[in-house]
Amino acid sequence: MLVLLTGASGTIGSAFVDLVEEAVEVGGAFQVRRADLVDARPGHRHPFVRLDVTDPAACRAACVGVDAVVHLAADPSPSADFRSIVLPVNVVGTYNMVEAAVAEGVRRFVFASSAQAVEGYPLDHQIREADAPRPRNDYGVGKAFGEALCAAAATRGATTFVSVRIAFYADEPPGPEASLRDRSAWISPRDAVQLLSLAVTAPVEGHVVAHGVSDNATKRLSIDATRRSLGYAPVDDAFARP
Repeated sequence: MLVLLTGASGTIGSAFVDLVEEAVEVGGAFQVRRADLVDARPGHRHPFVRLDVTDPAACRAACVGVDAVVHLAADPSPSADFRSIVLPVNVVGTYNMVEAAVAEGVRRFVFASSAQAVEGYPLDHQIREADAPRPRNDYGVGKAFGEALCAAAATRGATTFVSVRIAFYADEPPGPEASLRDRSAWISPRDAVQLLSLAVTAPVEGHVVAHGVSDNATKRLSIDATRRSLGYAPVDDAFARP
């Protein structure tokens, strides 16, 4: 399977390439077409294409011949300015990638949404996959748009979509000094890569929303439906004793 990975030079993209390369806990390796503005790993076995997601023609060209798209490319800052960053990159860029994937007949599109799309829910409410977006900032608004875009596109073509609400991604679990919210929202690199890989291969149809947190003893986002739909089996827990 050939997977186009946008945002391949970013933190999660790099982890995806590394763990897929090693075929660690992801159900087998993919062939990856890495795409980003800058190649962080010149000469890597998985080929690289320079991609500006604000360019519709470049998005279409990058999707030629691929089986799936994992769309990570976005500005990741929750405080990103809407007009100068969120709108052109996170909103229009996602629109360009979705349109390109549908036009090229790509079978699966995995959209990296965010817990920020639902951060407006109170802390005493465990967010379910079926809960509607409720963002608290412009970054979350952009991610909520992406989820709606994927849901709409799933009704008019053969491409199936999975929107993964990735929560607090970090190499190490937040310690006891961290807020309860951050500890309960943590997702480890290996759980994130497992989840994204399953989002590529799971036998789902239409548009599915999945939640990206590890198996924390307390979870900001429920993963019950994600376990059922994708077979997600996280292994890390921010509350586990070292």
